[in-house]
Amino acid sequence: MQLVVSSPYSLPRLGDASYLNCLAQITFGLDSSPKNVPEVRQHIRAQLLASTTPHYSETWSSEQLVRILGETGIRLSCTDDLLFGVIDVPETDQAQGSANTLEQVSQRAYSQLFDALEKYKYPYLWRAWNYVPNITGVENGVERYQQFNAGRQMGFSLAERGVTGNVPAACALGVKAGPLSVAFLAGRRPTAAIENPRQISAYNYPAQYGLRSPTFSRASLAYLHQQELLFISGTASIVGHETLHVGDVHGQTLETLRNLQAVIDQANLRSKGQCSYSLQALNMRVYVRHERDAALIKDLMHQHLGSFVKAIYIHADICRENLDIEIEGVAWQSLSIEPDDLSKL
Repeated sequence: MQLVVSSPYSLPRLGDASYLNCLAQITFGLDSSPKNVPEVRQHIRAQLLASTTPHYSETWSSEQLVRILGETGIRLSCTDDLLFGVIDVPETDQAQGSANTLEQVSQRAYSQLFDALEKYKYPYLWRAWNYVPNITGVENGVERYQQFNAGRQMGFSLAERGVTGNVPAACALGVKAGPLSVAFLAGRRPTAAIENPRQISAYNYPAQYGLRSPTFSRASLAYLHQQELLFISGTASIVGHETLHVGDVHGQTLETLRNLQAVIDQANLRSKGQCSYSLQALNMRVYVRHERDAALIKDLMHQHLGSFVKAIYIHADICRENLDIEIEGVAWQSLSIEPDDLSKL
């Protein structure tokens, strides 16, 4: 394996050999995260739910040597095949004492992202994780999630990137405060975008969801040397383009699992691996709007997926006010041979 995702509840010590191969860590928790952390880290101030620990750490490691790249305004690490980055962009410029719109901030973040991909020659954006303060708030008559989508899409367009079709997997969740925080993984090989036959592709949503549609695929398959990775985007209780089971977190949880299974079924049709992906194999982040619903959601996950569910439950706002839960995931498998012709994916 070339890339491994682990989720211990403590960060590795500086002296650990595994630390040398750490691309990045993503941490969640309201408290201050542990000291002696890697240089490339995304910390999201969000409460953990249904958990006995105050913080959670997800480590992305590689068997290859990891190098830290010095850049202004962006934290980067890389191997020969992968680039991992974290960008935090505040909406208020402390030095200038001025404020920018979320659309401007989002465009700036994605312009920085694509500049880094071009500079270091990792042309393919595989996955992005976006955390947006007050994501469902309204400013100047426009919902902030719509502002974020507009800025993100403009960032793609300015970099001459497609905004439909083979676009990367992604999620966008709401946090209470802080900067816009974007983490991303990029590579030297293209990904294969996966869509959900139960849903309209997000980039084809009707105008009622904003003048510029979200720029992401439902999932993607990515390839390293004899390794295949499945990235599943943030998935919710949406069929077609409409939210189902409004006000019913039980129904939304089950509908979300059905959508995840539909995406996995499509990924298995495209996979080059010998094993089929499953819901049980996913490493999942489960985002929960209302703290009171966490225990019910966790129980439902265990009922339908078995007692050992690889999931962390995070208090976050979902991108639509009528959505109570969103789930994302990642899984991987070894390949017996090197993928031969990725252009046919």
